[in-house]
Amino acid sequence: MSQSLHPMLNIAIKAARAAGAIINRGSQDLDILKISSKGPNDFVSEVDQMAEQAIIETLLTAYPGHGILAEESGREHGAKHSEFTWIIDPLDGTTNFLHGFPVYAVSIALAFRGKVEQAVVYDPNRNDLFYASRGRGAFLNDKRLRVSKRTRLADSLIGTGFPFRKGDNFQRYLKMFETVMASCAGVRRPGAAALDLCYVAAGWYDGFFETGLNPWDIAAGSLIITEAGGLVGNFTGDADFLYQREVVAGNPKVYAQLVALLSPYSKAIKADEAGDAAPASGNTGALAAAATALAVAAGQPASAGTPAPDDGAAPAEPAPAAERVRQPVRIRKADVPPAADGGDAPRPPRGPRVDHGDRPRHTGKPAPGRPLPPKR
Repeated sequence: MSQSLHPMLNIAIKAARAAGAIINRGSQDLDILKISSKGPNDFVSEVDQMAEQAIIETLLTAYPGHGILAEESGREHGAKHSEFTWIIDPLDGTTNFLHGFPVYAVSIALAFRGKVEQAVVYDPNRNDLFYASRGRGAFLNDKRLRVSKRTRLADSLIGTGFPFRKGDNFQRYLKMFETVMASCAGVRRPGAAALDLCYVAAGWYDGFFETGLNPWDIAAGSLIITEAGGLVGNFTGDADFLYQREVVAGNPKVYAQLVALLSPYSKAIKADEAGDAAPASGNTGALAAAATALAVAAGQPASAGTPAPDDGAAPAEPAPAAERVRQPVRIRKADVPPAADGGDAPRPPRGPRVDHGDRPRHTGKPAPGRPLPPKR
């Protein structure tokens, strides 16, 4: 790489390449891999665990005082109260990997006081390295990235991901999918959210949306998009998306149009997930702890463990009394007395119209018998 990189970004790239080497070796022997299940349709292989261990060792060797939030081990490693937190997905797209479908990646992000500052997404199949530092731009290998310039959603290619975990509301997603599909040029679903976000940054997608994602799925990709000139947020367009389990991204024009389509679904998703049974993933506690730690580091009240009310919700108030029905008001003539029963007085009959003879009737002609004025 020709440009000078931030030291922390260099360490992240080193860790991502080490994990990519483990993944590439594992892809040659898929039949003998040990695979376990975290829940329905949610798998973890020994390759995931080995890649995550290599990443954590690389990061903590360089920065032993930093915290770790990883998909497989949660916050088990690293400092518990550091302002720096590495957010790691060692293998995004595990199901693709286990089937030999070549769409998966390593995702590593560094958050400082809750804000992502460094990001790396590495595709070991294509040796594609997406990376970004806040304020320094986004790159694919040595090429600067920019989002697409399309302005109409009808001309846009949109990426997405399907809900697959127990408790996900697939029927609601189908409604969102139908809404977006009818409004754009096409929808794609490769199955690795970290790469999907990078494809938006590269301009290959014009936009992206998905529900049910975790911080390690989107942390790195979100910074790469914003550094490439794009926007990312939740379905209402708010920038607080990392722990909202819903994300929409795109170039500025397409992003605004996607938010307009998806915003009706945002609060319904939050309400349903608050009532869902505990997710099958064993990292729920770690995820909640991470949200609390990052919020405290950012100087916000720690509320990750308690459900927050819907945005904009107001306290319940008593229903207002029904408004009194107003009767039509009529202006009565002075010489007509009101009716005895208090009702409206009858209107007097209108007499014949009086013709005032020679008065002009707004015809623009002089009255009869009057000569025309002489011409000057």
